[in-house]
Amino acid sequence: MHLTHTLELFPDHKVTQMLFKEVKNAAELRQSAVAGKISGALINPTMLLNPFQVLVAANKAVNLEKTGKMKTRSLYSEIIFNLSPTNNISEAFKRFGISDGDDSVLVVLVHNKDESQLLSDITAAVDGRQVPVEDISSLSDQTKIKKLYKITPQEEKCGTLLDAVVCRMAIKDVM
Repeated sequence: MHLTHTLELFPDHKVTQMLFKEVKNAAELRQSAVAGKISGALINPTMLLNPFQVLVAANKAVNLEKTGKMKTRSLYSEIIFNLSPTNNISEAFKRFGISDGDDSVLVVLVHNKDESQLLSDITAAVDGRQVPVEDISSLSDQTKIKKLYKITPQEEKCGTLLDAVVCRMAIKDVM
C-alpha cells in the first residue's frame, strides 16, 4: 500500500509515501503536524500528478538540508515548499499542504532505515482508508495544476504534464 524509495544521491535516506482517502480527521492531523507531533509531510494529493513529483521534492529537500540551505524550518516543510513553482512559502502551504476540510492526504516520511513503527504510527493517526500510492493520479485536479504551474497547451504537445511540472519545480530557484 505504501511506496518506499531509496534516494540515489543519498542512499542512507528512504522516502516513504502513504495515500489515504475518506480522511475524517484532517484538521487534527494538520494541527499535529504544525505542533511537530507528526514527523512527516502532509500533502494535498489533488495537486499531485504522480509519486515521482514527491520524490523530486524530497530529494531536493534532503540535499538542501545536507548543505544547510533550506528555506523553511524543517525537512518536511521543505518538501512541501519544493513542490511549489513559486518561492512564496505561505503560498506553497496553502496549495500543497492539507486543509482542515480535506478528505484525502498523502503522508511523506524520510527515514534512514526500515521504520515499520513509524509507518504503523501514521496509519493509526489517520482516520481514513489507506489506498495504493499509485492511485494518486485519480485524485489529481489537472485543471488547477495546469493553472498553478502555468502549463501551455503547446508545452503539453512536446512532453507530458508531469514533465512540465517537474521542470517548473526544478528551476524555480534559478528563475
